[in-house]
Amino acid sequence: MGTWLNQSSLNGFLLMGIFSHSQTDLVLFSVVMVVFTVALCGNVLLIFLIYVDLRLHTPMYFFLSQLSLMDLMLVCNIVPKMAVNFLTGRKFISFVGCGIQIGFFVSLVGSEGLLLGLMAYDRYVAISHPLHYPILMSQRVCLQIVGSSWAFGLLDGVIQMVASMSFPYCGSRKVDHFFCEVLSLLKLACVDTSIFEKMIYACCVIMLFLPFSIIVASYARILGAVLHMNSAHARKKALATCSSHLTAVSLFYGAAMFIYLRPKRYRAPSHDKVVSVFYTVLTPMLNPLIYSLRNREVKEALKKGLDHCKIGSQP
Repeated sequence: MGTWLNQSSLNGFLLMGIFSHSQTDLVLFSVVMVVFTVALCGNVLLIFLIYVDLRLHTPMYFFLSQLSLMDLMLVCNIVPKMAVNFLTGRKFISFVGCGIQIGFFVSLVGSEGLLLGLMAYDRYVAISHPLHYPILMSQRVCLQIVGSSWAFGLLDGVIQMVASMSFPYCGSRKVDHFFCEVLSLLKLACVDTSIFEKMIYACCVIMLFLPFSIIVASYARILGAVLHMNSAHARKKALATCSSHLTAVSLFYGAAMFIYLRPKRYRAPSHDKVVSVFYTVLTPMLNPLIYSLRNREVKEALKKGLDHCKIGSQP
């Protein structure tokens, strides 16, 4: 076992990537880098606004800051390495680097999925039990929700990282993806990995449907509460507070279910890579835009910050 592990550690893997050096792919790569830059700036700005503006020190924005942190770490885990490999033409990633990338990716996707589910519960409590909201969503409860999301994802990430890196890889080193993705990596293993792949599939089902069931149950109760409201203005306001979260949920779960819950015979590497770009780069860019452009408190906090910058820059 030590021999192949040492050999794997020395050789590493080749990430085949998603772009060639054709004119079209150069344009697409430039677009991805612009999206990455916007995602980076948008999430950093949102975390900063939530931290400095006292009006945003509420459970919903605390969860949103954690969501932005997860998105920030996700794009930084994937895109810089992809960009370096594309620009240098090396395509190489070390054995240890591949394991770290898998661990971070699985942990962050798992954590974000659960957090989105628990954020739906927060919206349910805010709309259905507004008078008891400060008690039901106390600081202790919020920390437990965020802590459980991080712990849940971290546990899954460590398990998949250790298991994936324990297989012998003695044949081809070409990973048909732009990052070390577990299912793409397992195709290179020298042993039968079908049992582990079935375990990953079962794990993905649990990780997707557990928070998804929380979302469905929460919004079913929210809908019931909204229908019982007498004021049309109150109904509109209640639905408006949920629209941003529902949009983020649709983007995340739509892409994740397409990647991991399709039968094996319908999977194609080219499809997986395109959809992976969607939820590793595009979704982290869209989340802060969704929550800022459709949220009055965030827009007011941004306007206040810009006003302070203007005042500070005046002689």
